[in-house]
Order: sequence, then structure tokens, then C-alpha cells
Amino acid sequence: MVNRSMANSILVTGGAGYVGSHACKALARAGWRPVVYDNLSRGRREAVRWGPLVEGDLADRAAVAAALRTHQIGAVMHFAAFAYVGESVGDPELYYHNNIGGTLSLLSAMREAGVATIVFSSTCAVYGVPDRLPIREDCPKAPLNPYGETKLAIERALHWYSGAYGLRYAALRYFNAAGCDPDGEIGEDHDPETHLIPRVLRAALGTGEPVEIYGDDYPTPDGTAIRDYIHVTDLADAHVKALSDLAAGGDSMALNLGTGRGWSVREVIAAVERVSGLTVPRREAARRPGDPPELVADPAAARARLLWQPQHSDLNTIVGTALARESHRGRDGAA
Repeated sequence: MVNRSMANSILVTGGAGYVGSHACKALARAGWRPVVYDNLSRGRREAVRWGPLVEGDLADRAAVAAALRTHQIGAVMHFAAFAYVGESVGDPELYYHNNIGGTLSLLSAMREAGVATIVFSSTCAVYGVPDRLPIREDCPKAPLNPYGETKLAIERALHWYSGAYGLRYAALRYFNAAGCDPDGEIGEDHDPETHLIPRVLRAALGTGEPVEIYGDDYPTPDGTAIRDYIHVTDLADAHVKALSDLAAGGDSMALNLGTGRGWSVREVIAAVERVSGLTVPRREAARRPGDPPELVADPAAARARLLWQPQHSDLNTIVGTALARESHRGRDGAA
């Protein structure tokens, strides 16, 4: 429920994107008013369904400050970042400019407008190759790419801003976001699509290329890489719970969001074949540089602090909701 000590309207940067749009739906269901701030460079206008859209760029600090004041914003959920690992390696300037520069502009505008609470979309990429599994929040941070580096840089900025300016924050490090809204209202629409599950589904449905298995010689039970998949609706729920915790006076936090259970690439393919009844065309490919064999969260801290328990993150449910979305896209000829 909404804590009325905080203004009801929440600015959701990147709210026209994949996780951001699901967070908007969760906010609205919990009684908050999401106000999306997005330049639509990678978001989709049709995903903004639960509150107003303010079109603008985070680099325009004055526009952000105006939106915060005009809509009487009580807190910010910040999803506006570029998130393609390969792209970040090929064009680090783009990532430093957008992910760090845009966030610093946002934080400056928040200070000007007197908004002192933020929920930040971070990532398990801050850990790099973990020194132990499952990954706890106190594991060493050694990102392997500019994407992870920029997210970690913002986490550090939030820490220092908290001490200097009284900012209160939640940095939520999620693992592999997957699945789609169970009601079918919004989904995953990346271009290009780099996430495994939609790529496997498109291969099965004949709307995409055969899925490439990057490496079959990892030190895992079936030789393929293992990842912790968390349903996007469960991620959205955790963001709302973190906001409510901060609104009730809770201390700043950095938490992992995952299930604690990993699935290999071959297990994901088998799940798609099981749920869809289709065969997945595939081909073996070389390992991608920097891909750790296994990334699995220890979600104990988030479950204890937020009383958060994933409800949709078993693999069959994740695949089923994503399949419904991909089938709909195929019928409509959606891009």
C-alpha cells in the first residue's frame, strides 16, 4: 500500500522499456501514480499505459527538474540505461555518456526539486566472474564490460550522495530478467533481441534464426552456461516493495534479485520445447569472451528485507508467458 507520507506520484525513467513498463503496472496496482520519463529511443510509446508520458532526455536537467515539480514527484524509479553488453564493449563512450552522465543529470535535478528517494535498476554484471556461488551482495565487484562498470559507478555515486546530501536509495541488482506480463498487456520488445528465452522461442516459432549455443564445454552438468532467470513481474514487485520500504523510513540498500536456482542453456531450450510442443533449431558456437560459466543469486537478503517471494519465476511459467507474447507478435507481424 502507498505510504502517504511520500507524494503519490513516482517518476519512472525508462518507463517505456521492458522492466520499466512492468514496474509501472505494479506501481499502479499498489496505488502509486507512475509518471514515465522517456525519450523513446529504445522504449515503446504503447507500453505507457498506467500514467502520463513525459518525453524527454535525462541529459536535459532542466526538463527533468520541471517534470519532477509539475507532477509533484515523491520518488524516482530509474530504469533509463543502455543495457547491451556487446554494444558497451564496442562503444563505451555511449554507455558512459548515457548511463553515468544521464544519471548524474537526474540526481542533480532531484536535488534541485527536493526529491530525495530513488530506486535504481542495477545488475548482477557488477560482480563480473564471481569468486563463489551463489552470489551474495558482499561478493567482490569486478565488472567485465562497460555496461557493468557504469552500473557500479552509479551505485558508488548513490552511496556518496547519500552521505553528502541525504539521498535515500535502493540499488537492485537483478539477474536475468525474463518472461512477460501474465495478462499479456506488455512484453519484451528489444531491437536487437539479445535475451536467450525470446531468441529460443523465435527459433521454435520460425520467426527467428536457429538459436546459437555459445559454448558447450563449460564446467557445468551439461556443458552450457547456467543463469538465474527471474520473471519480470517478480522484479517489478520487488521494486515496489523497495520503494515502500524507503517510504516507510527504511535505510538505503543494495540487494540481489534472483531465485537462487540456475538453468543451463540446454535446460531452457528443453523447457521451450516442452511448453510449446515445438522443436527448437539450434547450432553450436564458440564461447563468448567474458561469459562466466554460472551466475546464480543468493536472494536471502531481499527476501528478508522486503518480504519478497517470487511468484512467477519457475521456468515453465517464464517460458509460458513469453511464448504467449511471441505468438501474439507473430500473428500481428510485430517487429
